[in-house]
Amino acid sequence: MKLTAQQIYSQLISDDKILELNGQIKFYLGDIDIIVKQKDVVGNIIQEWVLGWLQKRGVEYAPSTNTQMPPDFYLDPDNLTKNLLEVKAFNRTASPGFDIADFRMYQNEIISKPYMLNVDYLIFGYDMSDDGIVTIKDLWLKKVWEITRRMKDWAINLQIKEKVVHKIRPGVWYSARQNNYPMFRCLEDFVSAIEQTVWQNPETRKDSATWKARFIESYEKHYGVKLSIPRWDDIQANYSKQ
Repeated sequence: MKLTAQQIYSQLISDDKILELNGQIKFYLGDIDIIVKQKDVVGNIIQEWVLGWLQKRGVEYAPSTNTQMPPDFYLDPDNLTKNLLEVKAFNRTASPGFDIADFRMYQNEIISKPYMLNVDYLIFGYDMSDDGIVTIKDLWLKKVWEITRRMKDWAINLQIKEKVVHKIRPGVWYSARQNNYPMFRCLEDFVSAIEQTVWQNPETRKDSATWKARFIESYEKHYGVKLSIPRWDDIQANYSKQ
């Protein structure tokens, strides 16, 4: 059967009651078996668990062949431009530590494949006790602009190493703390931040003069809708710390 990301989320919450379940990660080699108590492996295991869940529930999917970019699963194998699902997981007692995508690849990808902006992110916030008991504390279904924000000197939150831009990183979308940068309000503002970063990043600045026009043309060709993308200078005040 075919399910949308929203239907998968609803089944996990309402039918499987995933927020009430306990789990463990076990490993055996020869005659030695252990319960894994290292939290840093849980995220990858949860991603594999989702694959097992889809298979056991008889949900149709096609796996992605590009592990560097979203999505993980195409939920409509007959149409690889819609119903796209990316699975993320992080230790709920810390801030989200996962990557969204490599920035340079992503800014090219959403021009050639504008439907990648509509990937659904199924995000697990997990905990692990000292005894190795894994629980899911929160489960979210979000679009990319709902989990990303600006940073101090850049229009989007980035991993930067030795002054080189690498990955797009998430914000803390579930936090109610004061003095945080807010998440983007809409797809258009997120795209505006991407365009600004294309210009600001020395490695991509050569693409910045035509980037927005090429994106708008590609998006309209695919969806039949011409987006109005604001200039970052006109909206950046909306994304100051609150």
